[in-house]
Amino acid sequence: MAELNESVLARLDTMVRRFDEIEAELANPSGAFDQERYTALVKERAQLEETVNVYRRYRKTLAEIEGSEALLSEGGDAELRELAEEELRTLRDRRAQLEGELHVLMVPKDPNDDKDVFIEIRAGAGGDEAAIFAGDLARMHMRFAESRGMRVELVSENESEAGGYKEIVFAVKGDSPYRWFKHESGVHRVQRVPATEAQGRIHTSTATVAVLPEVDPDVQIEIKPADLQIDTYKASGAGGQYVNKTESAIRITHVPTGLIVASQQERSQMQNREKAMQMLRAMLYERQQREKEEAMGSLRRSQVGTGDRSEKIRTYNFPQDRVTDHRINQSYGNIRGVMDGALAPIVDDLLKDEQARLLAGEAAPA
Repeated sequence: MAELNESVLARLDTMVRRFDEIEAELANPSGAFDQERYTALVKERAQLEETVNVYRRYRKTLAEIEGSEALLSEGGDAELRELAEEELRTLRDRRAQLEGELHVLMVPKDPNDDKDVFIEIRAGAGGDEAAIFAGDLARMHMRFAESRGMRVELVSENESEAGGYKEIVFAVKGDSPYRWFKHESGVHRVQRVPATEAQGRIHTSTATVAVLPEVDPDVQIEIKPADLQIDTYKASGAGGQYVNKTESAIRITHVPTGLIVASQQERSQMQNREKAMQMLRAMLYERQQREKEEAMGSLRRSQVGTGDRSEKIRTYNFPQDRVTDHRINQSYGNIRGVMDGALAPIVDDLLKDEQARLLAGEAAPA
């Protein structure tokens, strides 16, 4: 890892000064108590704390290295010199480690990482088996969320007669959901023998996953009432622990874009409408951001694509007990465990890859 340059050091010094200012204000508030200001300061302090603590250890290590080098330059007893040289090697190793940590901590954070998300899963190619696989993916993601202490709330479902879902949407809240789920967006492919296959042949099916961060209330998303077609209907389905059945389900169609959202979890029509509108805002915002990126020349595929078998980010191969993430070209065993929500090893590797790419991009010449 390269040494910290002057620009990075200057930014770190600024962060330390800001951290100290926040500490002083929290310890000695002036005037009447302002809850909003207090909450903002506590949040900012939390964002700075880890980086500041590591930087302070780094500065202390630099001072200790300087002291050991000065001691060696004075000559003196051979035994003391040997101890100083050993200490110096340890300190230099620590400096390199702390520099690495600081490089990682200074990588720009994804502004959406802390946000709650909507996860939309749709059956793709493969008929009934695709719907069953969509249900398996929904269960996998729900269990992973619960293993991290997040809350799962069903928004809408369209069940398949053969089992699983033609489409399911659920919200995940708490513990930075977008950070943990953002790399799940795309086409997931399964290779296995369906329960309905009498000849024992392996089928290939797909399902698409879209992960949409909730949009902050202060972000302006223009939605004209005249552009909305709002329908009410009775929720239906087999139910389960995630489902709160209601007589007041809402479906909203955004006519200009053709986007359709629905909510059936809440007991009142008003609550379902509010949740559906949140989902619509998230979808419209994602669409706007994608259009901006395309206009700037940084074309990218949409999160979902067409659902064709060739547009895949991950393959679940049951006969070979293997899950392969094609973006990082990495395979994992224990496919049953993965489908039960043991996604952590895959998600961790994807986050490390994201971090490495950001570091490489930061280091690259302009």
